[in-house]
Amino acid sequence: MECRHYLVRGRVQGVGFRNFTRKRAAALKLSGWVRNLRDGRVEVLAGGEEGALAEFERAIGRGPAFARVDGIERTTADPGTGSAGFKVREDGEAPWAQGS
Repeated sequence: MECRHYLVRGRVQGVGFRNFTRKRAAALKLSGWVRNLRDGRVEVLAGGEEGALAEFERAIGRGPAFARVDGIERTTADPGTGSAGFKVREDGEAPWAQGS
């Protein structure tokens, strides 16, 4: 299993980006989470098969209809930092908390 951490910038808050991300991840059977950051970016941690992650990355690079993605920073993450399923986290919620 691969695990990737993304920081997405652009018009990605207030446009349904987190819900879009959650639905796309669930369809691809990925685990992880997504949350808004105070600086206007969206942070995503996703884990799963390499092909599914590549498709997921293409999807979040486009975003939902009203979003505008200006760029994505991607790094490899430790697979142990993910969680079962894919969740939308609230602002300020500890991103690395297990099982929440």
